[in-house]
Amino acid sequence: MLFYIFAIFIIGMIIPYTSPNLLGGEATDVAISPFTLVFEKAGLAIAASVMNAVILTSVLSAGNSGLYASTRMLWSMAKDGKAPKFLSKVNRRGIPMAALIMTTIVGAMTFITTLSDNGTVIYTWLLSASGLTGFIAWVGIAISHYRFRRAYVKQGLNLDDLKYKAKFFPFGPILALVLCLFVIVGQDYNAFLHPEITNPQWWQKIGISYIGLPIFLAFWLIYKYTQKSKVIPLDECSFDEHSYAEGKRD
Repeated sequence: MLFYIFAIFIIGMIIPYTSPNLLGGEATDVAISPFTLVFEKAGLAIAASVMNAVILTSVLSAGNSGLYASTRMLWSMAKDGKAPKFLSKVNRRGIPMAALIMTTIVGAMTFITTLSDNGTVIYTWLLSASGLTGFIAWVGIAISHYRFRRAYVKQGLNLDDLKYKAKFFPFGPILALVLCLFVIVGQDYNAFLHPEITNPQWWQKIGISYIGLPIFLAFWLIYKYTQKSKVIPLDECSFDEHSYAEGKRD
């Protein structure tokens, strides 16, 4: 609310929607960023430089966060037998160096692609392939939380025993599910409003926007086929911590 909604509200109150420097204007660099324009109106002469510093700091922070999260996810998958076993090893300080190195290599290769002649196109495809995964993951989280609470109650367990109990259930997970599906489907809704199926560029645009979906479905179906996994009925879901630790549940 503070950093997104409130910031956009302040920008909207200061910069008129008719400003030629907004979307649709001739310039597209940081010098005409809405935040830069706000700083300029406040009398800060070096507004563009300040925004460059802010953006650089944010990019480094996001990169560091992504590197940490990806490394730990790869390490966790290796521990669960869903990735090569050597990635589960940690050093004396508890850092999964093998997973960290692998993640760094992938990140470096992605960065190197931007230096080629078609770097922008390749980067756009890679970004689109990973961009939807966050929303797809939250779809899974919403469904998992909804089924968790239903199974917990169905088995006669007391909600007061939970260390954290989400308020207004089931509104939260249902709202999250609907909003995430709305965002996923609406990635490029404009292309469907004005379809040009005979234009190769239209198909490329659709492919770039939704490439994450077939990739996710492919991995999901392959896993279900190889592992023979099935949806566990609510009355059979296990809430025993030892069962999860020993990997007895799907």
